[in-house]
Amino acid sequence: MKTFSFSPRASALSLAFAAAWPCAFAQTVAQSFTLPETVVTATRFAEPAQSLPMGVSVITSDEIRASGATTINEALMRVVGAVGRQDFYGGGEYNIDLRGFGSTADNNQVVIVDGLRLSEADLGGTRLAGIPIESVERIEVLRGSGSVLYGEGATGGVIIITTKAGIGKSRHNSASLYAGAGSYGLRDLRANATLAAGAFSLDAAAQKKDIDNHRDNFRSETDAASVTGQWTNDWLRLGARLARDTLGTGLPGSLTAAQYQANPRQTTTPTDKVHIHNERGGVFGEAQLGSWQLAADAGTRQKNLTSLNSGFPFDYDVDATNYSLRARNEAGFAGARNLLVLGTDYARWTRDVLGAFGSTANQSSRSWYAKNDVTLAGGTRFSAGYRTDKVAKDNSSALAGTADRQHAWELGISHPITPAVTAYARAGSSYRLANVDEFSYTSPGTILKPQTSRDVELGARWAYASGKAEARLYRNMLDNEIGFDPVAAGPFGFPGANVNFDPSRRQGLELDASHQVTRSVGLRVNAALREASFRSGPYAGKDVPLVPRKTLALRADWTPAAGHRVTGGVNWVSSQHPDFDNACTMPAYTTADARYAWQWQQLELSLGVTNLFDRKHYTQAYGCAAGVTTKIYPEAGRAVTAAVRAQF
Repeated sequence: MKTFSFSPRASALSLAFAAAWPCAFAQTVAQSFTLPETVVTATRFAEPAQSLPMGVSVITSDEIRASGATTINEALMRVVGAVGRQDFYGGGEYNIDLRGFGSTADNNQVVIVDGLRLSEADLGGTRLAGIPIESVERIEVLRGSGSVLYGEGATGGVIIITTKAGIGKSRHNSASLYAGAGSYGLRDLRANATLAAGAFSLDAAAQKKDIDNHRDNFRSETDAASVTGQWTNDWLRLGARLARDTLGTGLPGSLTAAQYQANPRQTTTPTDKVHIHNERGGVFGEAQLGSWQLAADAGTRQKNLTSLNSGFPFDYDVDATNYSLRARNEAGFAGARNLLVLGTDYARWTRDVLGAFGSTANQSSRSWYAKNDVTLAGGTRFSAGYRTDKVAKDNSSALAGTADRQHAWELGISHPITPAVTAYARAGSSYRLANVDEFSYTSPGTILKPQTSRDVELGARWAYASGKAEARLYRNMLDNEIGFDPVAAGPFGFPGANVNFDPSRRQGLELDASHQVTRSVGLRVNAALREASFRSGPYAGKDVPLVPRKTLALRADWTPAAGHRVTGGVNWVSSQHPDFDNACTMPAYTTADARYAWQWQQLELSLGVTNLFDRKHYTQAYGCAAGVTTKIYPEAGRAVTAAVRAQF
């Protein structure tokens, strides 16, 4: 049986190595340039990242463009090495897993877009590929629990997406046009523009992507558009936004091991298909009133899905409303600085499943939170936060719904060991209730209890003139974890039901580092060791399915001459198990990508390659038969994209 445990000595050595690593590099080059300070909004207001008692990874729009990523999912996987599993649809959507939750990752992390929650309240998944990639200014990944600030389901972390319009900085006239074509019949068109006139600005983005994809009955057509108008002066910002996206794609189905070996391009469901339509709208405002900074967001969202599965239609409509009001006060006393954040969130979500076997599901939540940080004159920072959340969920197809009031708390401390090195620690709790699909499909007479977690994290970060590094050691101890057990007694006499598992654990070590070797060469490393396992019960000692124990992402950025840029990376993901008994193993895989871009005046010409060495692999499988992995969803082979971008 594999083991993974922490010891104080190992932890100290790991953090010391992470801190010393960039220093060794720093001494090898002249420190004639300085990287900009990293500012994040993961605390729901912008502030420098160096003193935070939590780990946050940032992906900038420049890094997204240089990587050649066409979706937010791709950017997360390539740039920060997040684990991704291909979803069942086309259109470039992946299920991102930040800290080892496998098939339930989407319900154990929260997605925020321009201040509002995008995560769904069912098992349908959160669609990120529909956000025009050219509209994204940056992506922040809050590692570990974010429950105090972001509520239910944030044990694994929070993905915070900020668009160019949402960043809140001064606007100026600009525009870009992009056209790309490549393997598997790819056609990708994008446009992005900002129009500014005095205090008013208008941001618009659009993307249309058609691709045959790498399997039969997997062709997809995606289009997306967004527009934001805002008015800003020196103390007030007001605006409104609209966005829509559609996806039409075939559903090729899973393959057995024999089918995968014989022909990974084939489909087992040649007539299955799905169409998804999303619309989002909202208003926002920010105001600076003396020492108080106020922010408010309100939004509505509609999602319509129609599909055909083995000859049977499955259609539903989702209607969601979110409100967020928050305030931040900064004050000084006796040489110390105090930051107080207060906020309230309200959400309502409704899904109507259509047809003869239709149903209506609802979720509502209202929460209040407070977080206070005190930074002493010497730089030591103390943090404390608390959240209370009243949640109610029901589904007309279930015998009973669920309603509860849950609470989250966290305590943190960070201390500057030197002007460049900061160590931090935090502890807290997080929670989630079963979603409307989970409590509707349980063993007879079973009512699912709330899932809770006790969370701890230790970290150290080093920032120096030409680079930075951060190491994080974490542990989440979960009780009543919610998930699907294929051997539990099902509601209709067949095996398989959603259950509260016996106690489980997530723990690991993460390392993020970036270093500017010279003015023309930059490196980035993201590595992780993780364990997701059951502490007791029939699966005691077993790995949670679909969680690799090790990942490594290496990226390089080279500017050999003015106007020329070469970027590339290698991502390695270790083996993982698709089943609870760990009787089957999905093989480890390594993929590489590269991109060359030439800038000539306002034009950029680029050539990119993904899966450079044409590795045959898969990231998604959920079956095991006689020790052989089955129900496989193959990944694409080598793909080449040529593109031109014009900037004005």
